[in-house]
Amino acid sequence: MLEISGTTPQRLGIRLLVYFGFLIGAFATVIIVAPSALPLLPIGGIDVDLPGTTTEDLIESLQINRESGIALFDGRLHAALVLITSLSGTIVLMIPITWVYMATKLSEGFSKSLIRALVMLPICATSMVLLIQDSLALAFGLAALVAAVQFRVRLQEALDGIYVFVAVCVGLASGVGYLGVGLVMTVFFCFASVILWGINYGANPIEEAKQAQELNGLVQSRTDVGAPS
Repeated sequence: MLEISGTTPQRLGIRLLVYFGFLIGAFATVIIVAPSALPLLPIGGIDVDLPGTTTEDLIESLQINRESGIALFDGRLHAALVLITSLSGTIVLMIPITWVYMATKLSEGFSKSLIRALVMLPICATSMVLLIQDSLALAFGLAALVAAVQFRVRLQEALDGIYVFVAVCVGLASGVGYLGVGLVMTVFFCFASVILWGINYGANPIEEAKQAQELNGLVQSRTDVGAPS
């Protein structure tokens, strides 16, 4: 669990270096120790044929022809493992992004629901890409479904929308099998955000003074409410 209070750009940068270093090291270890697992990783593009057969068809294939039944089972198992690695990869990449968001927004305050949404959104995006693939009819059906369900998210500022867009990009990269691109984007995004936060780029003294005044007023009002009459 990340301790947000007292986090500085230097500490966050070191934590990100350790995290990404461990992540890259773990990936390199998997390639060296178990190179056969490389096709299951959404790194260089994937073309998963999600099986549409039922369990009864699988059992019948095993009874009629053992080899075809085993091949059908292996196809299902491969698709399941690719789905698991793709969804797990989105969570792994979104964790440092949420760290950066919480640290940079600590002084202004942030929504806990938005943090959770940033982690869950790429999972939905990855699942949608894997389901649609090359199906035009399914893509139109999904668009109609999304249009029917109106999502209303209140974003405090434009930068919050950028984080939502990054979450979607991570999900899309994982869905099409280019999680390596998502990793590079995540590394650049996190460190760019930390650097801009550290040098206080784009600071507006007037706006900061207004925010400080509003914060002091809010604290004072809570103090007055809690004080005994």
